[in-house]
Amino acid sequence: MNLKNILQSKPIPDRCHLLDTLRGLTVINMVLFHAVWDLVYIFGMKWNWYHGQDAYLWQQGICWSFILLSGFCSGMSRHLLRRGLTVFGLGAGITLITALFMPENLILFGVLTLIGSCMLLMAGCRKFLQKIPAMLGIFVNFILFAFTKHVNSQFLGIFSHELFSLPSGLYRNYLTAYLGFPQKGFYSTDYFSLIPWLFLFLTGFFIYQASGQKILNIKWKGISFLNFIGRHALEIYALHQPVIYGILWICFR
Repeated sequence: MNLKNILQSKPIPDRCHLLDTLRGLTVINMVLFHAVWDLVYIFGMKWNWYHGQDAYLWQQGICWSFILLSGFCSGMSRHLLRRGLTVFGLGAGITLITALFMPENLILFGVLTLIGSCMLLMAGCRKFLQKIPAMLGIFVNFILFAFTKHVNSQFLGIFSHELFSLPSGLYRNYLTAYLGFPQKGFYSTDYFSLIPWLFLFLTGFFIYQASGQKILNIKWKGISFLNFIGRHALEIYALHQPVIYGILWICFR
């Protein structure tokens, strides 16, 4: 079967093609964003727009989409423990590769490490969480996400509006950095700590609890090209940066 037939293939039964399409759109945005990141930070392209508010909102939109979708899908996953171990392992592999070959662009506690960690935690407590009223879970977790959004910067508030400063003693080592309290001098080009992002993941989970079946029953075939990308989001995430770097290196060498 050639690529054209794959991308134009009939929708796979028992899949929510709306989710595949949304995931595929998020993956494309992520690839484009990282391509621009490589151009600016590795290949030296001067692009002031990329350092501004619009680019930040673009980046945040991608992150929120990935994590909310991952939390939503965790509610219906039949093999959450295995999936969590796989994603966490890929995150660890990316950390190892960047540490060995690109230490100046080290990825420590990146988004795959976060999502894998959230899945593993969910695998252990999903039955308990399912007893919590869904709308209460959405409300509480989104408020907690907003309140802790800038915990990495040593304050609590409502998104970027500071309300309380946090003591420096919390920000001590790599373990605290994994939780959300990075020590002085901590560096990672892709950093997603458990706090605050676990709360957004849980928001996605409770959205599934509230309306997941209605969403899954939507009879829409989606967009074939985006569906294909969405079904292979994890593989694309694991491979896209080396491919982008290779293409740009050929173009700029």
